Amino acid sequence: MNRLPVADRSAVRRTAAGLLVRDRRAAAVVLVLHGTAAIVGLGAPWLLGRIVDEVGAGAGVAAVDRLALAIVGCVLAQLLLSRYARYAAHRLGERAVARLREEFVSRTLALPVSVVERAGVGDLSTRSSVDVANVGATVRDVVPTIAVAGAQVSLLFGAVFLLHPLLGLVALVGIPSIYAVTRWYLRRGTPAYLAEGAATAELTDALTTTAEGARTVEALRLADDRIAYGRERIHGAWVTRRATLRLRSVFMPVVETTYSLPIAAVLLLGGILLSEGMVTLGEVVAAALYLQQAIDPIDRILQWTEQAQRGFASLTRVLGVGQVPPEQLGRTCVPTDRRLVLRGVRFSYDGRRDVLHGLDLEVRPGERLAIVGPSGAGKSTLARLLAGIDAPRDGVVSIGGCPVSALDPAERRRRIALVTQEHHVFIGSLRDNLAFAAPSASDEDMLSALDSVGADWYAALPAGLDTELGDGAKRLDIAQAQQLALARLLLADPDVMILDEATAALDPTTARRTERALAAVLVGRTVIAVAHRLNTARDADRIAVLVDGRIAELGNHDDLVRAGGAYAALWRSWHG
Repeated sequence: MNRLPVADRSAVRRTAAGLLVRDRRAAAVVLVLHGTAAIVGLGAPWLLGRIVDEVGAGAGVAAVDRLALAIVGCVLAQLLLSRYARYAAHRLGERAVARLREEFVSRTLALPVSVVERAGVGDLSTRSSVDVANVGATVRDVVPTIAVAGAQVSLLFGAVFLLHPLLGLVALVGIPSIYAVTRWYLRRGTPAYLAEGAATAELTDALTTTAEGARTVEALRLADDRIAYGRERIHGAWVTRRATLRLRSVFMPVVETTYSLPIAAVLLLGGILLSEGMVTLGEVVAAALYLQQAIDPIDRILQWTEQAQRGFASLTRVLGVGQVPPEQLGRTCVPTDRRLVLRGVRFSYDGRRDVLHGLDLEVRPGERLAIVGPSGAGKSTLARLLAGIDAPRDGVVSIGGCPVSALDPAERRRRIALVTQEHHVFIGSLRDNLAFAAPSASDEDMLSALDSVGADWYAALPAGLDTELGDGAKRLDIAQAQQLALARLLLADPDVMILDEATAALDPTTARRTERALAAVLVGRTVIAVAHRLNTARDADRIAVLVDGRIAELGNHDDLVRAGGAYAALWRSWHG
């Protein structure tokens, strides 16, 4: 499996900064609100120290009440400012995440189909779900929390310095151990969380492919093999999660035991300074309260550091999707006609062993060509090359004189369409599913396309074209989904239609009826059909017989049967 790449640190930093720069005014408002709330929060401990000094000096109840009311005012002001600051930060984060999601979808849709297939379902689905959610939580919650908490810590320690420089210096006693363990954690955290993300992707892929192929697994008695494979992936995920847990089990205890050191040191030194008359009791109390108050933002910074590491690792994976070269190699070539030509085509999936060997073939405009051959001969691979999903290792596949794989993706899809045995029914109405192929198609066009492929089941739908399909709604069986895909093909109306076992899910009678209906509406269009049912091949203008990745025979049905070669053997086997 070829995993999708991950982005480097510089790309992550640029993207993270860009998310905030795009909404700089809102970001400034969030910082101002949080900063003001932090400054207002400094008032309560200072006022409480004043109360201690006033009481010690014999002040009356009225003076203490005024200071107490001021404390209440500071607390209420801080509460209101913090509330609106969090609200503004949440809105800022949600807008940033929305942009990130939209960009991720755009990058994903630009991926070449071959890259998606080789990366596997698990990697891409994990990036689009778990990783995007992690990044969303980081942008929405972690970044504002760490920024604001950092400002609060700076102000609180600054306030201690203002009370007395020696108290401020002693208050820093816990910083070296926190700095050391945090650096140790950050240096190891990103690789550990990247490994955890990759292991999760492999586990998701294992579970998804096993669930999707459950019938095959049962039919071939592969349950034990798939269970063993799943256990290996679970073990891999467990190992990587234990690694991140081991980091946290060192990081958190060291930090938490450090919190009490500055307070104890300030109280100890404060007692000495108080005895020398260098500070008042109220100043010592205020300093201790400031340090006690600093525990909460420091704790928030360190607790969110883990999520920040997850978010950073996830962002590298999300941005990595954009590092795959987009599905376009050139835009200058414009096909002059609909002639599809292969010259000296060789192809290999692993870069070493060819599965297609020097193919030469020309498909004339309007021709119906059938591709037949034994299993493993390379028929589906040839269909993918003709459709431009894969590019040949050597040689060229061209339409109208232009290499197919070098066409702009939109132009290629307009000219060439591939329908396989695998079909997807999108969540939405039947009309929505058909409109993917032709957004401007009328209801009459859609119904005509359904009729042409024999999809008479649509007449029994409760709301006709407005019937909702997919999970939680009307579910189409495999045969119906295949007919839906064929109806989309008719609506798309490309120059070249490639059908790779496109009627395999239909029963023989329905398949034959569908093929005849398609033949009637596809007159004049170029149709290439990969066929296991040789009745489909018999109706074609020409038949290409593929054996071991080479075209062994080429001709019409009658000529090939009379020749007594590979096709004749297949035909005799087909008819018993």
